[in-house]
Amino acid sequence: MDKKLSIYLDDSIDTPLYIQLFLQLKNLIVEGVFRPNEKLPPIRKLAQQLRVNTITVVNAYKRLESEGLAYSIVGSGTYVASSTRHEQPLQPRDETEHLRMMEKGQIQVKEDTINFASTTPTPDLFPVDSFKALINRVLDRDKGEAFGYQQVQGYQPLRQSICDYLKNFSIDVLVDDIQVISGAQQGIDIVSKALIEYGDCVFVESPTYRGALEAFKSRGAKIVEIPMQEDGIDIETLKRSLATYNPKFIYIMPNFQNPTGYSYSHEKKLEILKIAREHNTFIVEDDFLSELSFTGGHSLPLKSLDRRQVVIYIKSFSKIFMPGLRLGFMAVPESLRGRVLAAKHTSDISTSGLIQRTFDLYLRENIWMEHINYMKDKYKKRYEIFLEAVRKSFPKSVRYKAPGGGLHMWFELPPGYSDQELYARCLKRGVLITPGSLFYSEGADTGHFRMSFAAVHSEKIETGVKIVGEVLHEYLGESTAPAIQIQEYSPFL
Repeated sequence: MDKKLSIYLDDSIDTPLYIQLFLQLKNLIVEGVFRPNEKLPPIRKLAQQLRVNTITVVNAYKRLESEGLAYSIVGSGTYVASSTRHEQPLQPRDETEHLRMMEKGQIQVKEDTINFASTTPTPDLFPVDSFKALINRVLDRDKGEAFGYQQVQGYQPLRQSICDYLKNFSIDVLVDDIQVISGAQQGIDIVSKALIEYGDCVFVESPTYRGALEAFKSRGAKIVEIPMQEDGIDIETLKRSLATYNPKFIYIMPNFQNPTGYSYSHEKKLEILKIAREHNTFIVEDDFLSELSFTGGHSLPLKSLDRRQVVIYIKSFSKIFMPGLRLGFMAVPESLRGRVLAAKHTSDISTSGLIQRTFDLYLRENIWMEHINYMKDKYKKRYEIFLEAVRKSFPKSVRYKAPGGGLHMWFELPPGYSDQELYARCLKRGVLITPGSLFYSEGADTGHFRMSFAAVHSEKIETGVKIVGEVLHEYLGESTAPAIQIQEYSPFL
């Protein structure tokens, strides 16, 4: 073939080979690997390369034609369609505009800046010594095999260890349900590739994680924002929206949501599962930081209540481990395994074998749980220092809800004040906060802001919060009365 294609077909899973091939070719077309009117590989040649029957390729090409992605010319071959709805997401907007949008979340930080914008832990908390020891053990045991490609689905012993680990959270899944990924962001991207076609609708919490918004937009999805309340997504707005739209999935963070820090009540978890079943739609659960509960025990993921396989569960290990390692997993309903596997393969073939084998030992030998408990202890202290400083320093008209866990808090300014103006004023004083407008699909300035204590050492937290408090008093023109911690707060109704 003229092009070297990364196509992987797995005959050990239930998804027919021609469907696997169709999905991977479709992704290659949407991503621009094949351009409009370009000829696809000859049927016999592709069949020989993939070691499949020619009828497999024929059926895959027919499926592409039926969806308007390709057309055939008798005696010539099959070509990418010149004008289809799938072609449009390749250039969803001017490139410079897209880059500016992406850069909104990439803030340059000076060395002396107090950084309440980052949710990445400080490097002194990374378990370097234990990680080095386990890597050496893996290398002594596996030698060069540790550097080879793993199965696309992930290193089998690690997937088994993940299944065992999930039992601590009342999640019972099979090894074949687990897909290892290179961080939670890749999981979101994989779901987008596997499920979203141009013009499809996706429901998200409002506000929500910026990386998810960008992933969905890059696939040409229509994003419908459902307001967040203190105890989870607004169920009544969700129901009204479902009467109008038919979403491919609902993307949510049920525990210590980013950016609000809110957690779903048990009742809302049950309700949203019921709604998803009734409307035949999936829920994508991004488990951001459910382990970091500071009030005793841990809040169980939505997946623990899923009895009908409607939840696609995404979990990152790297966020509170070593972010640069990029490791996580998905627990995928059986009906989606083939599509997710194909999307993972076209993303990066497989996640680092050395990292997978090392983390397998972390789980098997319970070192991971020891690290979680260590992080909980460290961050509970930072959380308490942060919360007390907010109570002392912030004006009473700035509203907030203490989350009881996680790494950040969400604040609301009085009506008429700008989160972007507050951001600029704090930056001049050497403190970074995150303006709330970053967490909305259209970047609306709603007068909210997020502060995270993840990247700030304990001795600097009080100083930083005090500076933000001074900026707030100056900006709002108020007295030095302390802020009021609200008990019931639903800012997006």
